[in-house]
Amino acid sequence: CSSLISSRFSFIPTASTNPKAALKSKIVAEFRPQSLIDELLLYKRSEDQIELKEKQLSTMRVDVCSTETLKCLKGKA
Repeated sequence: CSSLISSRFSFIPTASTNPKAALKSKIVAEFRPQSLIDELLLYKRSEDQIELKEKQLSTMRVDVCSTETLKCLKGKA
């Protein structure tokens, strides 16, 4: 009876036999939340800068046909 049970349950994958489970374990073990937080903060700052520049440009009255005006804007960016 015990051989019947062991033969029926010997196919259950474990982390050592299942490559996906082993990879997931490795990813979880090597995960560093601080580096993710740092990257997200940099991304947020970048988005904030873009939003600020868009607001500044939208409040300016610019003649887009004037090459001089566009050169001045390019110099400020």
